[in-house]
This record gives sequence, C-alpha cells and structure tokens, in this order.
Amino acid sequence: MYNAFAYIYDDLMRDVDYAAWSDYYLKIANRFGVRPACALELGCGTASLSLEFSRRGVDMIGVDVSEDMLAVAAKKCAGRNILLLNQNMADFELYGTVDAVFASLDSVNYLTKKHDLRRMFALVNNYLNPGGIFVFDVNTEYKLRNVLGNNTFTYDDGEICYIWHSAYNTKSRLCGFDLTFFVKNNEHYLRFDEMQQERAYAESEIIQASCMEFLAAYEALTFKAPREKSERLVFVMREKGKLL
Repeated sequence: MYNAFAYIYDDLMRDVDYAAWSDYYLKIANRFGVRPACALELGCGTASLSLEFSRRGVDMIGVDVSEDMLAVAAKKCAGRNILLLNQNMADFELYGTVDAVFASLDSVNYLTKKHDLRRMFALVNNYLNPGGIFVFDVNTEYKLRNVLGNNTFTYDDGEICYIWHSAYNTKSRLCGFDLTFFVKNNEHYLRFDEMQQERAYAESEIIQASCMEFLAAYEALTFKAPREKSERLVFVMREKGKLL
C-alpha cells in the first residue's frame, strides 16, 4: 500500500487544511492540560501534519509503514526537528517517551484487526509521559457504510485522474477501496493501482480496546458530541500507567 501513490498523495490532499487540524489537536491537548514539547504522529504519511506541529514549536516523531511516504516526507522535513521512523503503528518502538501522540485522517481505521488496535493502544500508553494524551480521529461506520461504501468516485484535473470504487461488507465491517490512478507523464499517462481497506469501529469498541483513560469524543474539528450521522470522530485518551 502507498508505493507509487505516495508521490501524488500531496497533490490529491491539497484541500486538507493541515494548519487547522494541527491547531485543533493542540487546542484539545491544552483543554486537558497538556502543552506538548515533544509528540509522536502515527501514520504520518508525507508528514504534512507533523510539519505544522513543528512550526508551532513541537519536536516531532513521525511513524509510517510506507517507505515511499517517508521518502517524500524526508524531503519536506529537511531542516526541521522531525524524526521519521519506518515502522508499523501496531508494533512501533521509540527511543524515549513523548507528551502527546496524534493519529489523523483515519489512520486508525487501517488497523483492521482488533488485536492490532489493542496493541497500538498499549504501545501508545507506554510511550506517553505521565498524564500524556492520545488524540486521533476515525471514519465512522456511518461514513464507511453510507457515504463511501458501494460507491464509485472519479477525479480529473488534467494532470491526475483517478477512479475510486468502495465496497462495504456489513458482516466484517470492512470497507475496501480499489483505486486506479492515471498520472500525466509528458504526452502519456502512467497507470497505478492501489488496494486499501479500512475497518469501522464503534465508539464503544474503541473505548474498550484502548486500555487508557477515556476523556472525550467529538465530532471532528468541533467540540460537539458525536451524532448518529457524524462522519468523522475525534477521540481523546489519557495515559494510564505502564502496561507492557
């Protein structure tokens, strides 16, 4: 996952306001008494969000399973105090502890096995300083089933074209994404294919799996309570003593 796609990822995500997301995540941290000097981003991708945190004075560590994503990130992060690690977010290892951990843009949904989800929470808990917090967002089951699931999406800006087909399985609660990209290369287009998968987790499942102190859940980019048709939720968990 995320090989050739990594090199066009930022073009496709240019509408995401990473500055707004970083400000929002830091507001959440401050709300619960944490002003992170050092933080970890899981599933950092090309490090766009880590860069925004860095610009706000936070020393950042970025973890991602994709070497290609990190190759793009390394070029963007040159001159910044950002450590990039090629690791799986369900089995990562740090050199020390951090004040906060962040995981944005549904990175957690890509942990499709419950034991990986539990393992990630245990590791996050262990690498947080006392009182540290974990802030992350997820695509809701409503979004995966009713908005993305069993739909086809297309995009064409003349340079990049994609066809995205999603299929949601109500039994497994897995949503598969089949992506075909055509990227302009001089007079021709290069074709790339990606297959991705996300799992829908209920709020209760996340809280139960977390092994951490549950602080809050919000509708994304707000401080409002989740609604039945919320498409993205943000969770806040606090460190609860070493578990591993």
